[in-house]
Amino acid sequence: QLQASGGGLVQAGDSLRLSCTASGRTSSSYGTGWFRQTPGKDREFVAAIGWRAVTRNYADSVRGRFSISRDDTKGTVYLQMNSLKPEDTAVYYCAERLGPTGLVRDPRSYGFWGQGTLVTVSS
Repeated sequence: QLQASGGGLVQAGDSLRLSCTASGRTSSSYGTGWFRQTPGKDREFVAAIGWRAVTRNYADSVRGRFSISRDDTKGTVYLQMNSLKPEDTAVYYCAERLGPTGLVRDPRSYGFWGQGTLVTVSS
């Protein structure tokens, strides 16, 4: 399982940095993704980073505001979120990609989901 942390209550325009740690196991060699979910909606792709940060992908809604990175010495993937908007409010989850096939933006391509971390952005 992965553990996401760093969420909280902030105001619009503020920043937060989320962390994703794979405790007790090595990180996936296929990459790690961040997703978010609000009540009644499907889990939504936010960003993904490949093995050794060779590739990065972002949802259009966060491109230019969010940045994904990884520190393999710490076994941690980060999601730096700047210029937060109320519509970014969600529970954020991280997960590891299960293999080289499958769409990067499809949550079915991922596993080892852990508990998410709640991000609330007030207007």
